[in-house]
This record gives sequence, C-alpha cells and structure tokens, in this order.
Amino acid sequence: MANRQAINVGGEEHLVREDTAKAWRGVNWALLSIGAFILIVALVFLSGLFTATSDGELDRTPVERQRDGAGRGN
Repeated sequence: MANRQAINVGGEEHLVREDTAKAWRGVNWALLSIGAFILIVALVFLSGLFTATSDGELDRTPVERQRDGAGRGN
C-alpha cells in the first residue's frame, strides 16, 4: 500500500497518497513563487517610476536632455 501523508486544506488535515501530497506542495510552491516574482517586478517598476518623477525632467524628451548635456561638456 502506498505511503500516506497529511496535507492541510482549509485548516483541515487530510490523509492522501504520497504523490498527491507532493503535487499539492508543488502547486503551493509554484503559486508562492509566481506571487514573489510579481511582487519583485512591481517593486522594481515603482522604484523606476518614482526615480523618473523625482528627477524633475519627466516632461523633457531624451533629445532635449542630450542636447542640454552636450552643452555642459558631458
């Protein structure tokens, strides 16, 4: 007979086959990993957005910035 393992579903413990328990834990890890990836991407995006808005040059085009930079010897 296959080994039985306990998994927690909705606060209740259920005894299931070992392969079912491994699949359940794999799905949980996959969802957690996707959530962490989305959180990291959102933080990087917001960081870039706040940096772009705080430098005071959000309304200037890249050509204008380059032209002004060339005039200062950069």
